Amino acid sequence: MPWFEDFAVGDRIAFGRYAVTRDEVVTFAGAYDPQPFHLDDAAAAKTHFKRLAASGWHSCAMTMAMVVAAQQARDAGEPDGGGALGAVGIDALRWLKPVYPGDVLRCETEVLEIKPSRSQPHMGSVKSRLTVFNQDDEPVMTQEPIVLYRRRPQGGTG
Repeated sequence: MPWFEDFAVGDRIAFGRYAVTRDEVVTFAGAYDPQPFHLDDAAAAKTHFKRLAASGWHSCAMTMAMVVAAQQARDAGEPDGGGALGAVGIDALRWLKPVYPGDVLRCETEVLEIKPSRSQPHMGSVKSRLTVFNQDDEPVMTQEPIVLYRRRPQGGTG
């Protein structure tokens, strides 16, 4: 599991694969963003989307699923220690292009900033730029999450 000290500004990681389905788009929208262009083909056809489009919030949720899957794959079989402690927020969230049923998404991140915590010496924050791409390598969403990570114990090899 990565510790705070394992990150450096400029580090890049590519990960994830998420196939977007029509059923999932409609189900998510019905529960959380019930606008007609997320629920109905005919209504969507009359908009700038031209066809059924996923909610931007659904795009965020699909991205989170890829982030967690990548963390779990990386951390499989590792002893406890290190690791993400949650996020303090997301800066500069942008939905750049619609996400449609049939799209296949993937992610790339770049570390922008690392900061040891002044008030919590056992942790630090890592700010990155996360870009989500579709199957045509077109960016569909960007965000700048700020995630907390445990610091490596003094004298530990962790």
